Amino acid sequence: MISGSRPTLTAAYWRIWGLTAAGKFLEGLVVFMGGIALPLVQRELAPAASAAGLLAAAPLIGILVGAPLLGSLADRWGRRPVFLAEMVLLLAGLLGAAASPNVTCLVAALLVIGLALGADYPTGHLVISEQLPAAWRGPLVLGAFGCQAVGALSGSLLGLLLAAGGGTGPLGWRSLYLLPVLPVLLLTWARLGVPESPGWRPPGSLQRHAVGDGGSSSPLAPPLLRSLLLAGLPWFVQDLSTYGVGIFLPQLLVEGGVAQHSLGWATAADGLFVAGIGLAIVLVDRWGRIGLQVAGFAGCAAGLALAAWGCRSAVQAPGLVIAGVGLFLFMTNAGPNATTYLLAGEVFPMAQRGQGAGLAAAAGKGGAVLAAFSLPELLLRWGAGPVLAGLALSSVLGGLLTGWLQLDPALEHAQAGTGTGAAQER
Repeated sequence: MISGSRPTLTAAYWRIWGLTAAGKFLEGLVVFMGGIALPLVQRELAPAASAAGLLAAAPLIGILVGAPLLGSLADRWGRRPVFLAEMVLLLAGLLGAAASPNVTCLVAALLVIGLALGADYPTGHLVISEQLPAAWRGPLVLGAFGCQAVGALSGSLLGLLLAAGGGTGPLGWRSLYLLPVLPVLLLTWARLGVPESPGWRPPGSLQRHAVGDGGSSSPLAPPLLRSLLLAGLPWFVQDLSTYGVGIFLPQLLVEGGVAQHSLGWATAADGLFVAGIGLAIVLVDRWGRIGLQVAGFAGCAAGLALAAWGCRSAVQAPGLVIAGVGLFLFMTNAGPNATTYLLAGEVFPMAQRGQGAGLAAAAGKGGAVLAAFSLPELLLRWGAGPVLAGLALSSVLGGLLTGWLQLDPALEHAQAGTGTGAAQER
């Protein structure tokens, strides 16, 4: 936690922040538009059942691979080249998806989109935290991350507009992948002016082995393994419930007795995400990362438990279901959905930060993939109430893991305090 007055943010700082936040906005936009486009894709291309599942999972699989792979390249090649390359990959994936003549080509394009989105998890954080004043790191990183929720809301609305028209425009679902092409192209051009992080050094340079820079250790090696577990395990648990509820929210609401307007409630959920990140920005430096994450997990568990109680067949109280799900969606972004992203870029030394943050993001998306593949079967077998109760227990586990694995604050601060921010902070 930083005390005292904060340095003034110059126009150059705001430009770097804006270029990073724009990437997060496009990330949310593309993911949520793609989810709404999926039924229209299935109607036109008529994929087999196995291929339909692969279409839904392809972006997440790409993120699983892209976050650690390209995050590691950000440590080896520098932040700036990967910060640019991810936009080129996203552009190629969007154009490929729009032009796909069959399911195989579309899956390949969605994998490329996922690779690009995965790369942005570590690099977006690193560009802000290593080039802007450290005293502003928490609010600025979370502010950029919050733009993902704004993009998700925009993507949902655009997708619903297309779906409302039956997806029968001149290009149908392909127009959803073409809409972001021009913004991505402009953002790629604008990012050409972003400098390299001042503290980054090529592997093998003498500076890389300076005190506090981590030497040649891997995030999987014992000196940094606790950092990786702190960054990755709560993120896995958080994405398990966030994606589980998010993907199947309409179905959960219907089973909870909210049969009417379930799609409208699902869209309104994105607004709670935006409100939650706003609270996280206000509290992150007051409560600290660990305190906010533990409190957020507790709120998530309470919301999910309330929704599970409302889904009980003997009770079925739609008001409880709506209140519980709403509380969960708000608290996950006010807590672990925001803080896991922030911590992943702060608990590793600079030399291993890209790879470490990428591995943590991959762990999170592992939870998302598990939720996407397992929850349909669990909902069929058990129903919404027991599934929500199980997810409530997973949130309790996330809070316990956070408290158990937390690092010494001085060590965490020393590892995060590199680059321009550290220079100003010292």
